[in-house]
Amino acid sequence: MSKKIMVDGNEAAATVAYACSEIAAIYPITPSSAMGEWADEWAAKTAPNLWGTVPQVIEMESEGGAAGAVHGALTTGSLVTTFTASQGLLLMIPNMYKIAGELSPTVFHVTARSLACQALSIFGDHSDVMSCRQTGFAMLASNTVQEVMDMALIAHAATLASRIPFVHFFDGFRTSHEVQKIDEVDRDTIRAMIDDSLVNAHRARGLTPDRPSMRGTAQNPDVYFQGRETVNSYYAAAPGLVQGCMDKFARLTGRAYKLFDYIGAPDAEHVVVVMGSGADVIQETVEQLVAKGAKIGVIKVRLYRPFDIKAFALAIPRTARTLTVLDRTKEPGSIGEPLYIDVRSAMGEVMQDKLVPLDHWITTFGGRYGLGSKEFTPAMVKAVFDNAAAAKPKNHFAVGIHDDVTHCSLDVPAFQLDHPGRKECMFYGLGSDGTVGANKNSIKIIGDD
Repeated sequence: MSKKIMVDGNEAAATVAYACSEIAAIYPITPSSAMGEWADEWAAKTAPNLWGTVPQVIEMESEGGAAGAVHGALTTGSLVTTFTASQGLLLMIPNMYKIAGELSPTVFHVTARSLACQALSIFGDHSDVMSCRQTGFAMLASNTVQEVMDMALIAHAATLASRIPFVHFFDGFRTSHEVQKIDEVDRDTIRAMIDDSLVNAHRARGLTPDRPSMRGTAQNPDVYFQGRETVNSYYAAAPGLVQGCMDKFARLTGRAYKLFDYIGAPDAEHVVVVMGSGADVIQETVEQLVAKGAKIGVIKVRLYRPFDIKAFALAIPRTARTLTVLDRTKEPGSIGEPLYIDVRSAMGEVMQDKLVPLDHWITTFGGRYGLGSKEFTPAMVKAVFDNAAAAKPKNHFAVGIHDDVTHCSLDVPAFQLDHPGRKECMFYGLGSDGTVGANKNSIKIIGDD
């Protein structure tokens, strides 16, 4: 029986990453800094990892340096991790291409954060992780603090099984700094999930003068294309291996996950597709509206890369008439945002290749929400479902702002969820007066007691 612990998302991820690693190459960037700080503190206290050794925690002079250190350590056969966000993640992209191209297993834990565009924002959305979707890294999303701890372990197990490096991401501040009482993933569970034969296989692939081999060459037109295609079988196998790790985790803990989890009415007509903390808001709204007779549902995307088209299609109720895909990023000039484009392409292949029995066309819409940590409420969820059911639904909409220039925003109704028995508090701080830290301590005391 696992014990209950009061932690935030950063501590939940760092706990697993520290246990599963020999080296953590870090560079602090908000809101991921606390993960590196936890790892550094534990190493200073000589806390052991899963194999009884104390991980080396190395702070580099930039995120690019941290990614280079990760790449170099992986090449020797070490177990390595790092933590980052936003522009810091972008500085890691050149090394990420190499790490993925060389099929080196690792996990980057990312507190997904806005990129500096018209202005700097330190707050959360998916702009940074979506900028890395072409690198070859697998991408696994967590929606809650509990999922952060669970998916962190699943990512570390799956990267060893598949040899594909992983970005495990969760929303900056909204999840990274959210304090929740969760079921601890204890060392026995971590031990059971990490296969030492896969660890030894990774070590055996490390460069060493005892077994000379060549890596990181230059290739000319005669072989580069062929070499680029050799990874296909690894990516084709990865979704099944990730689901296998999820199933093993379910047997150990009782918490079951799928690559795409559907929640809602079995005969839903309108379904929202989403990943990140917004999924929790949508789930609560869906459950209350379904209880009142609404035919709606939500699909939570867990494994975004590699995108398993058939697994996605199987998650859609056969009665669905519309899919509304919510992206937490903006890609100016594109046909649509990344998840929307992937879902629309996936549905085209499903229909074209008859991957699942669908007797009607499902209309797909896309929208943006929550950029720069903009609030996302149940009323906005209701607006998204109302739009899907409208006579002329808006496509490529924004929800959560009032767009009086291009008029792409949805009108948000007056709507609240019922919460009988819930007690809520609001704390006000003046800035630099210690309110944030004091509130987190108060929340932990309340949870512990």
